[in-house]
Amino acid sequence: MTSLWNIFKVFFKIGAFTIGGGYAMIPIIKDELDSRHWIGEEELPDILALAQSAPGILAVNVSIFTGYKIRGVKGSIAATLGSVLPSFLIILAIALMFSNFRDNEIVMRIFSGIRPVVVSLIAAPIISMAKNANKNWWAWLICILSLVAVAFLRYSPVYIIAVLIVLGTAVTWIKEKKEGKC
Repeated sequence: MTSLWNIFKVFFKIGAFTIGGGYAMIPIIKDELDSRHWIGEEELPDILALAQSAPGILAVNVSIFTGYKIRGVKGSIAATLGSVLPSFLIILAIALMFSNFRDNEIVMRIFSGIRPVVVSLIAAPIISMAKNANKNWWAWLICILSLVAVAFLRYSPVYIIAVLIVLGTAVTWIKEKKEGKC
């Protein structure tokens, strides 16, 4: 059985060494949890879907669900504290010293250099999950059309999900009717 201290340490490491939070944490979470065999590769998309559908911060929700899977409520608390504590301490330190560095040119350049790295950290797991989740042409088509609708046409993801729920239900109903199950 995995100790609560070990869960805390792993999520503290994830929280401490991830710049950008949220989606940027996914590759590190995946690597850490896979290497310890705490979750399988096929479970991560499910945990991410749950984390996104729950209110709150993605990284915290992933910590809650993963910790719960590993050790129940206590594991959930240990994972959440581990992932949140580094950010809290860093933000506290920055707030205490922010007025000294607010207009510092070097600090502004550092953050400008970090932005592209955060984008790639977000894109890498998304591409990997798309490869694993989309096993046929129509899944890829739905993925691409949804991306275009949200990113370029500015449709709300809520509407896309609602349409896909109705469409999926209708296709399943028609398929079962043809097979005589309905």
